[in-house]
Amino acid sequence: RLFRKAAKQGLVDAQCDLGYCFFYGAGVVQDEEEAVKLYRQAAEQGLASAQILLGRCYDKGTGVAADHETVARCYRQAAEQGLAAAQHVLGECYAGGVGGLVQNGEEAARFYRLAADQGLALAQLDLGRCYAQGKGCVEN
Repeated sequence: RLFRKAAKQGLVDAQCDLGYCFFYGAGVVQDEEEAVKLYRQAAEQGLASAQILLGRCYDKGTGVAADHETVARCYRQAAEQGLAAAQHVLGECYAGGVGGLVQNGEEAARFYRLAADQGLALAQLDLGRCYAQGKGCVEN
């Protein structure tokens, strides 16, 4: 109830948190479309965590029609704000040529490195694989 009040007043964190509640049915009836609506409101106000959550919804087609261009845009917006998880997933998109992006090993390694430098273990693993296979960086 309190999340709803704060979200209606435009509090960006509350919009994202309430979206999470709707997405998983935590304290409310599960409604993925309502979750997407709330994530979008928060994402449009620049909240990086909402941008990556919205991107995941578009990626999986959960609560909204799948749209690869929107996936990449959402992930990029969050990554540009320094969110390690978004940097990692954007690296994955470049590595596999998914999310509407052209496959690019150098860009994948660059985004993995940004996330790895923040201590994200999965990004460290993927960056290590880039070095081991010489994908996007010099083999080492």
